[in-house]
Amino acid sequence: MPRGKRRSRTTKIVVTGPYDAGKTTFIRTISEITVLSTEREVSDADPATTSRTTVAMDFGRITVGSNIALYLFGTPGQERFEFMWDILAEGMLGFILLVDADRPVSVTEARRIRDHFVELADVPSIVVVNKIANRDADEVIAGVREQLDLPDDAVVITADARDRDEVKQALLVFLQNVQGWMVARRSTQPSADATLGSA
Repeated sequence: MPRGKRRSRTTKIVVTGPYDAGKTTFIRTISEITVLSTEREVSDADPATTSRTTVAMDFGRITVGSNIALYLFGTPGQERFEFMWDILAEGMLGFILLVDADRPVSVTEARRIRDHFVELADVPSIVVVNKIANRDADEVIAGVREQLDLPDDAVVITADARDRDEVKQALLVFLQNVQGWMVARRSTQPSADATLGSA
C-alpha cells in the first residue's frame, strides 16, 4: 500500500508586546499570506509613534519545512484591548514578547504584559528587542533583561521587525527554545515505571 502524504501540522504562536513595539510589522515581514489586521486610527497618538493600532488581532502564517504551519497571532498593545490577550492565548504553543528599545516606557509595559501571559499558561517564550538602531546589542539586552526582571534562562535577542532574515531567525530561536523547554519538561516528569515502583 503506497505511503500517503504526511499530514500538515499547525502551531499557534502569539506575538505580543506594548503599543508600537512592532508586532504588526513583525508578522507582515515574515507572513507568506496577506496579513489579516484589525487596525484603527489612534486619535491621541504621539507623533513619534505609529498613528494606527491593532484593536483585535493580526494574523499571519509561515510554513516551516514541508508540513509545519506556524500561525502567528498578534495581540493589541493598548491596555483597553487587553481582554483580547486571554482569547488569543488559548491553545498557544508559546509567545514572543516584542519590546521597543526606543521607548523606555515600552519595557515597563512589556513587563506587565509578560507577567499576564505567564499567568495565563505555562508555555515557552522569548523576548525580542526591536528598534535598537546602532546601539550595542549586548548592552540593550542586558538592560531589558534587568528591567523585565527575567530569570537567568530567559531568552532575549534583538531583531529588526522590518528585516525578513532577522524575523526568520527570531522564529527559529523561538522554536529551538520550545524544543529545549519540552525536553526539560520530559526530564522532570517521573516515568510511569518510577511512579508504579513508588506506589
